[in-house]
Amino acid sequence: MKTQSIEYASGPTRLVGHLAWDADTGTRRPGVIVFPEAFGLNAHARERAERLARLGYVALAADLLGDGRVFDDLPSVVPSIKALYADRTAWRARAQAALDVLLARPEVDRERLGAIGFCFGGSTALELARSGAPLSAVATFHAGLLPRLPEDAGRIRSCVLICHGDDDPVVNQDALATVVDELRHDRVDWQLARYGDTVHSFTDPQADARNNPGFAYNALADRRSWAAMRQLFDEAFALP
Repeated sequence: MKTQSIEYASGPTRLVGHLAWDADTGTRRPGVIVFPEAFGLNAHARERAERLARLGYVALAADLLGDGRVFDDLPSVVPSIKALYADRTAWRARAQAALDVLLARPEVDRERLGAIGFCFGGSTALELARSGAPLSAVATFHAGLLPRLPEDAGRIRSCVLICHGDDDPVVNQDALATVVDELRHDRVDWQLARYGDTVHSFTDPQADARNNPGFAYNALADRRSWAAMRQLFDEAFALP
């Protein structure tokens, strides 16, 4: 497996991603963007990209905050996240910039593209799909779920997997129901996996250390949700 720090940009914002791929396949492989949690491109997102590379994908852990910044606590990062929530055009452009990096890579099969994301990154993966991006599969993990924009109707081209902690106090049931109704209405190929006794940030082993109420790692939900994503990708990409 090879890894590479890769610089790209969205408008004036300099972004620094983490690319991982298996250099020995000799064939073009599906490309997958990994959108990190709100804290930035930290070890969690990088490890997920490398795990995908070991499975045969070309994976880019994307930078959503600029300059590869990583934050240790929510109060420090909230202004950056709120700015993107308030300007969904700029937010989606930042996600598209990551997709453009994958599209430019000679190792990537441009017809087999996917995106996954964790927390704010899950929201980002869904925003990219809503923009009409040519994705085959999208998986979100404990994503913040915003309602779509009116012009988004019918734009999603991918299958969608939502992995959600049933006791998540951060994402309320109304938000989840709104997104499910959207997917149902647009006849998207969608799945919802709900994990009992599971709260927010359940895939991040460092969640407990941050002492955020309603955030906790759950090893079982982590394993089950990753397995569900693998099944989705096996179907969407038909890996040999």
